[in-house]
Amino acid sequence: MTNKLARFRTPFWRHLGSNRTALVGGVIVSGMFLLALVAPLAGHDPAAIDIAAALLPPTWQHPMGTDDLGRDVLARILFGARISLLVGFVSVGIATLIGIVLGSLAGYYGSWVDALIMRFVDVMLCFPTFFLILAVIAFLDPSIWNIMAVIGLTGWMGVARLVRAEFLTLRQRDFVLAARALGAFDARIIFRHILPNALSPVLVSATLGVAGAILTESALSFLGIGVQPPTPSWGNMLIVGKQTLGSAWWLSAFPGFAILLTVLGYNLLGEGIRDALDPRFQR
Repeated sequence: MTNKLARFRTPFWRHLGSNRTALVGGVIVSGMFLLALVAPLAGHDPAAIDIAAALLPPTWQHPMGTDDLGRDVLARILFGARISLLVGFVSVGIATLIGIVLGSLAGYYGSWVDALIMRFVDVMLCFPTFFLILAVIAFLDPSIWNIMAVIGLTGWMGVARLVRAEFLTLRQRDFVLAARALGAFDARIIFRHILPNALSPVLVSATLGVAGAILTESALSFLGIGVQPPTPSWGNMLIVGKQTLGSAWWLSAFPGFAILLTVLGYNLLGEGIRDALDPRFQR
């Protein structure tokens, strides 16, 4: 088993390591993880209010300045990275799990099961995702847990389609027919034999989905229905930046750059993983 895993992993890591796009994305993503981990070392409480130090420009004591309540912007960005990464991974995890289950059932059984699930997918895709999230959040408390759940429950359709397509191409392969001939149950065939061979596009989709979830959370927080103050979030930091854009540029520039850099990192990493997994894109 170890030799088989080694033979599978070696080409992937070799292609991934030689892909400059993936390397840049990996460095950015790793850097964001590291910054989130060392957030308590920032030296300032992200919620500590000091009116006397309000709207200070970047200095040695406050490298990214302070906001309208005297809170250190660097500390709030570092703690906000934790919120963004948590939302990204949990919401994508929910969406991926739902998409895998429904896509597997649709692709494996076909017939009316496939038709029913895919018509449900089509109905979900008829609604603009962001406005659907806004509609749901309007009836719920704007907490981080509700946001993660709503983003996950409205973002599984693409994963379901990818998994279904992979199952349609794999379910008639020899190893699946052999498992059926040996009397394996459907659940074993789906999750033991077919699904591991269908996860490559899902991995790419999940990586790119983290970037989309971070953007969605930031947009919701910017609109005031996402993560609520005093909890630091890049989105709700931009609200203050919008109000003081003419006199305190750092309140918009630094959170905006953090969002840009993080989303760029996940997009680059996702593209690199796609290239490494798909022989058609290997160079």
